[in-house]
Amino acid sequence: MLRSKTIVFALFLAATIAVPAEAKRTSLSGNLLAGQAALNLRDPEAAGGYFAEALRQDPGNSALMERLFQVRLSTGDMAGAEQFASRILKFNSQHRMARLVLGLKEFRARRYEAARLHFNEASYTPVGELTSALLIAWSYAGEGSLPAAMRALDKLDGNDSFANFKSFHSALVADYLKSSIRADAAYKKAYQDAGTSLRVTQAFASFLARNSRIEEAMKVYADFLAGGERNALIEDARSQLAAGKIPRPFIETPQGGAGEALFSLAAAMNDDQSIDLALLYGQLALEFNTDKPVMLTMLGDILTTAQRFEYANTIYDRIDAKSALRANADTEVALNLQRLERKQEAEVRMKALLAREPNNFDGWVALGTIYRNMERYADASAAYDSALKVEPVAQRSHWSVYYYRGISFERQKKWSEAESDFRKALQLSPDEPSVLNYLGYSLIDSGQKLDEALAMVKKAVDLRPNDGYIVDSLGWAYYQLRDFDNAVQHLERAVDLKPGDPVVADHLGDAYWRTGRTLEAKFQWQHSKDNKPEPEDLARIEEKLKQGLPDLPPPVKPADNGQVQPSNG
Repeated sequence: MLRSKTIVFALFLAATIAVPAEAKRTSLSGNLLAGQAALNLRDPEAAGGYFAEALRQDPGNSALMERLFQVRLSTGDMAGAEQFASRILKFNSQHRMARLVLGLKEFRARRYEAARLHFNEASYTPVGELTSALLIAWSYAGEGSLPAAMRALDKLDGNDSFANFKSFHSALVADYLKSSIRADAAYKKAYQDAGTSLRVTQAFASFLARNSRIEEAMKVYADFLAGGERNALIEDARSQLAAGKIPRPFIETPQGGAGEALFSLAAAMNDDQSIDLALLYGQLALEFNTDKPVMLTMLGDILTTAQRFEYANTIYDRIDAKSALRANADTEVALNLQRLERKQEAEVRMKALLAREPNNFDGWVALGTIYRNMERYADASAAYDSALKVEPVAQRSHWSVYYYRGISFERQKKWSEAESDFRKALQLSPDEPSVLNYLGYSLIDSGQKLDEALAMVKKAVDLRPNDGYIVDSLGWAYYQLRDFDNAVQHLERAVDLKPGDPVVADHLGDAYWRTGRTLEAKFQWQHSKDNKPEPEDLARIEEKLKQGLPDLPPPVKPADNGQVQPSNG
């Protein structure tokens, strides 16, 4: 009987998931391999189709059920994920994500005790302990029990890395349950420890404003913006409060609190190592949290990091046109379109935004970036000009705009303007490795101000020692100074860090030639040629493969301006 139910379930799943036509003509092992390949490429929609057909072919395969559960969850199909979770627990009662999904199902129905049973079972591994403690606390908040909620959060005391989560959610729970004194103390602790956090800033300022502490709330907003981070939500909230509009409570329901807990976790995990788990938590957060524009923005950002640009754009496009985050969404969509090689669409999207909001600083910067990546450098520098006209008073955060405009000028062979912008970027932010490297390398490559340039590149290497391009710049600086032994040392490391880069290989080939290692030099030049160098470099590399390098001219004594005759590479 159980077997027949499993078969019916498998057939139902296959019918509700889009199955690629080729999957129906493929063997079980073929569908498994195709599904896993799709997962590796972070294409869960395609993976789901292959796995669904595989499950139809092998209805009792528990591993396939787990994979399809993950697919359903990662694509936001909560009903499908819940169906799989129930089946998974029959053969794996300790499956953490299945417990979490079913616990949240009970939470949504306000069956808090049943939810806690699942959350307790999922409370292993550090992430599981943190997730369970936060959700259990909010389940007690749903029952109106502040002491029980705080006891649940006290379980986080054993791990110092959980301290910020505890203080923030203690504040949110106490605020929701109208315990103002306790909320005030917890908010102050959270703000002291994580005052640069957007959500902490929003929640604390909301609490202050709702408790008639308007000036304090305005200062919290102002301090956040003074940190140099531009944020439409904070700017909008400050404007609303200045107009006398008191914000609503940051958390209005226990379900909203659970959503905020999941959001906090997803945001904390948004890096290359944990991006897949962040996506699952982000989808769960979206189901619960009522602050949809923020949730959608985070989910779009996670998908962008995972290089699922098409899906990310569908998420960004769900953000309401009236939201303060709509302009940000349009910008992210345009940048993703460019990543998808749909450059004209990206340009049209940004121009439409700027037609609506001609004073959108970030929009002009994004348009400049789009033009720069299209190698339309004159258009790029003009777009960056427009951005800096919107905010004419230079701020530290503007360093990147001057840097990118400098690159655009340099590519137009306007070196004077480029150098001026690079130096302005360093004036605003002196320790930016990318600027130090770009300016230092440019000076080195043209044989100008080599002592200053070498110091810049050395500093860049100290700040970012594992960046192959920066290490290459240092090696090339030594080459230009005719210190070929040091050049080889650093260029060999640069090739290890960037083994497929044609410029780095070309540089190492030159250094090998100057130290008498001619066979190795030709190997590196051939390697450079094989890795598709720029057309203007290809002819030079081919000539070196035929003739080698010419003898060096005698050294030229440095002039007063620090310029020397560059080596002939």
